[in-house]
Amino acid sequence: MASAISGRLLRFLTSRSHKHPPHKWNQINNSANASVPALRFVVPNLHNSLPLTLRPPLSLCLPPLLPRPPLSSLLGPCPPPLRHSLPLMTTPQAAASDSSQSSSSAKTVRLVIKGRVQGVFYRDWTVGNATELGLKGWVRNRRDGSVETLLSGNPDAVKEMEQRCRRGPPSAVVTGLEVFPSTEDPGTGFERKQTV
Repeated sequence: MASAISGRLLRFLTSRSHKHPPHKWNQINNSANASVPALRFVVPNLHNSLPLTLRPPLSLCLPPLLPRPPLSSLLGPCPPPLRHSLPLMTTPQAAASDSSQSSSSAKTVRLVIKGRVQGVFYRDWTVGNATELGLKGWVRNRRDGSVETLLSGNPDAVKEMEQRCRRGPPSAVVTGLEVFPSTEDPGTGFERKQTV
């Protein structure tokens, strides 16, 4: 069947070529020593008639000698699939012991942030960042134009939140930050309180 298709293809191509008669077509022998028409013209002395700068490389004029490797070998080995770490389920007793351990190692501080920190969504920004870090506490505006917040949780997370509060949201201009240790109860989550 392949030879019938290649024969029809050869007749079609040669019938369409007005400038190049059929004897100008190149024949390539395949592994079964059957003559297979190539889909290129052989133009005598074309390569030698061109100036050196315009000559195509000889490798473009010759058929490939080796079969092409499959696409999968070109891509290389696949990386291992990503593994997601899922939180382990705990019993209520284990959760209670974890919370008692974390409360004993928790750090609680009160911050007073000064500068252009009101009217720039500083409190909402603080709630979002503190929640992201897993902190407990609250944030509120003060009548003197500052913002006050209570942060409680993992000491590293509290330190990170202090650094974030020094920068604040994009519209804020922080000119001062005071940190005070605190023993106040932070509550169970992080909330926005009324102005004092």
